[in-house]
Parts: sequence; C-alpha cells; structure tokens
Amino acid sequence: MRAPLGADRKFLLVFLSGIIGAGLLSATCRAAPETFRVGLASKIITPQHAMWMAGYAARTGPSEGKLHDLYVKVLAIEDSSGQKHVLLTSDLLGLPRELSSAVAEDVERRTGLPRQRLMLTSSHTHCGPVLRSSLNDMYNLSPEQNALINTYTDQLRGWMVETIVAALQDLKPAQLAIGTGTAAFAGNRRQPGSTGVTIGQNPRGPVDHDVPILRITSPKGDLRAIVFGYACHNTTLDLNLWCGDYAGYAQEYLQKKHPGALALFWIGCGGDANPMPRRTVAICQKHGQELADAVDRVLNERMTPVQGHLAAAYSLVELPFDKLPTKEMLTTDLGSKIFAARHRAARLLQVIANGGKLDDHYRYYPVQVWRLGDRLLWVALGGEVVVDYSLRLKAEIGRSRPVWITAYANDVMAYIPSLRVLREGGYEGDTSMVYYGMPTKWAPPVEETIIAKVHELVKEVDKDR
Repeated sequence: MRAPLGADRKFLLVFLSGIIGAGLLSATCRAAPETFRVGLASKIITPQHAMWMAGYAARTGPSEGKLHDLYVKVLAIEDSSGQKHVLLTSDLLGLPRELSSAVAEDVERRTGLPRQRLMLTSSHTHCGPVLRSSLNDMYNLSPEQNALINTYTDQLRGWMVETIVAALQDLKPAQLAIGTGTAAFAGNRRQPGSTGVTIGQNPRGPVDHDVPILRITSPKGDLRAIVFGYACHNTTLDLNLWCGDYAGYAQEYLQKKHPGALALFWIGCGGDANPMPRRTVAICQKHGQELADAVDRVLNERMTPVQGHLAAAYSLVELPFDKLPTKEMLTTDLGSKIFAARHRAARLLQVIANGGKLDDHYRYYPVQVWRLGDRLLWVALGGEVVVDYSLRLKAEIGRSRPVWITAYANDVMAYIPSLRVLREGGYEGDTSMVYYGMPTKWAPPVEETIIAKVHELVKEVDKDR
C-alpha cells in the first residue's frame, strides 16, 4: 500500500503540471496559423471598341471580338502591425512606366500606400490591347487608332486605381499558405542553328516549370483567393480576339471549380519560353487546364502557413546600353523593310536634330523585393526577363527558404537578357530592342547590375527578420 503524498510533493506535482501545460499551450499557440487581413477586388477591362492588339507586329487589323473578358485583379494583405502589400495582376501585354508611375502616385495620394508596397504585374497576353507608351514603334497605326489607345489607357489608369482602393477597403481576417506545383508545357524557344539563334524549340535549353502558389482562406477555412505564377510567354494564340491566353483560361477554370474564390496570375521569367505546342484555342485551353490542375493539386495538399510580418523594398536601377548608333547608322535604318526600325530611326534622328543626345542608360529599371512573413522572398523584376535570372536567384538567395521571381512587373520596357543570352544574340538579346524603341542592345554588365540590386534589397527586407 502506497504512503499518502506529502504536501510538499503535491505542490511539486501541481507546479510541474502547470509548467508542462503552459509549455503545451505555448507550442499550440505557436503552431496555430497566423491571421492577416486580406482584401480582394477585380474589374473587367475588355475594350468596348475595335482596337489594335498588342504583341505581334504582323497583325493587319484591330480586334474582332472576344473569347473571354480581360481583368485587373487586386490582392491586398495587411499584417498584425498594419503593414500592407498590394498585388495587382492584369490581362495585358505589359505596363509601361508612364502608366505604372501614375497609378502608384494616385494610390499613394489616396491611401498612403508607399511605392515599395505596390506590385503591378501583367500576364503578357498577346491578345490584349495596345497601351500608350508601350511598344509604340512596333505598330503602324492610324490617328483614329491612336486616339482610341490614348482614351483606353487613361480609362485603364482609373480602373486600376479604383480596384486597388476597393481591395484596401475590403480587408477581412484571413490565413495565408504557400506551396509549389509543376506544369510542363513551357519550352525554351531559343533554337541554335547555322545562322545563329532563332525563335523555335530548344529541348536542351533552360526552363522553369515551377508553379508558385499562395492560398488565401478565411479563419474558418473557406477559400477566398488563389495567387499563382508560371514562367512562360502567353503566346499560344495569335487571333484578333480578346483573351488572357493560357493564363486567362487557368484563372477561369480555377474560379469555376472554387466558386467565390478569386484567381490571380502573374508571369515569371519566361522571356525565352513559349507554350508548346500552340496556335489553336483547343491547345490554349489545354495548357490552361494543365496549369489549373497543377495549382489544384497543391491546394489539396498540406501547404506551409505564412507566419510573421511583411517587409518591402523598391529601387530604380540605371542599366547601361551598348555602343549607341551613329547618325549615319540611323539614316541607313530609314530604308529598312521593318516598320519598327524605320519608325525608331526617324524618332531618334529627330532627337538629334533638336539638339538632344541619345541616353546611354535606361534610368528607371524597377527592382522590388517583398518578404512575406518569416520565410518567403518575392522578387519582382521589370521587363521580359529570361529564365537564367530565375534559376540564378533561386540558387543564390533560396537556399534556406522559398523564392518567387515575378517578371514583367512595374515597367515592361524591353527584354532583359542574361549575359549568356546577350552573347549568343538573337531576338531576346538583340533585335527585340528595335521593337521596344531602345537605341541599341544592353551592355554586358546588365545581369550583374540587376542581380546585385536584388541582393541589396534582400538584405534590406531581412533587417528585422
């Protein structure tokens, strides 16, 4: 028979039980998903008039209808300290600096949101409208078409601002989780041959098949939003019909499968990747379904909760051009068979005739870094960035945590080749600069300049980590 516990032994057991219980409670609290506040909004931006469509120089007429509507969509996230991130996605070829800067200024004036906390992205669909100050050397447009483009661009600015404001006014408690899927239809398009690199298929070329996913749920677990990305041109279609291409269909399929949830797409470093195969609506829908299925598989798996606070950094970098063209070279280009080359030459010659000089740098290249909680790094780069940047940055800053690389963000001014692509030449490294109206190709330091700035901004957002 056991002897009864003494008072001191009883006190000790109660004391230890309290410590253990408190420890378990603390562990439970630490494991519980952190609650943020999230706001959502969307707006149809499909043009109501027959307008010129962006992305292909070979088009000979304006839009003739639509396959589905185009959208801007906004996700606003607020952490427990009141810091915010706002992501805007759009079914557009690319946002020019003039438009992005105006939107950011309007939003900061109306809401107080600083520039570094606003990420403006485009899907790079080639079945969206031409915008003012974007690839305008490419298109031989009538005064009537230019007037429609100016009017639409001004309307779009207002729609983007209003949608951002609406999302910030919609903040509700939510939980965030991240994961990564895979889709295989992106293929490297830089095909080497006896005459150099052409656009085709390169099965041995680098590609990024990751599908980063951010899941937004209510505290009760109801799905509210799905944010996902993929590094591939939205060039399945070349029709004169408004369409978000494979990304538009993927968003449509996800929203149909998850009623009440908003799907938002951003494009990664797909500057040298094309969907393969392409050119029919059925193929476009198949790619969209493959991407939606990749997202859905991850949504049904165990995802990693986002914990901690938000941090953001933003900077404009000066990117150097290679040797500038002479007046004689530009005069020769006036006789080119390519409209964009003739138009660019005439414009640059006018600058020289007016006593100006061609700038040897692009002065406004945007680099943005977000930290989402304690783990995820989200990098946003301007322009049509090739896949080497994604693969390199994931290796250099993603050893201990996930890294997402969004391209075509905040300003789409040109292709952004790596040093490898620049040396190989071809469209992405050289001739595309004509269509973007740049005076010449980038100088060799372009890659290291951008990568160095990313590392600098990562250190900035990690200061209070």
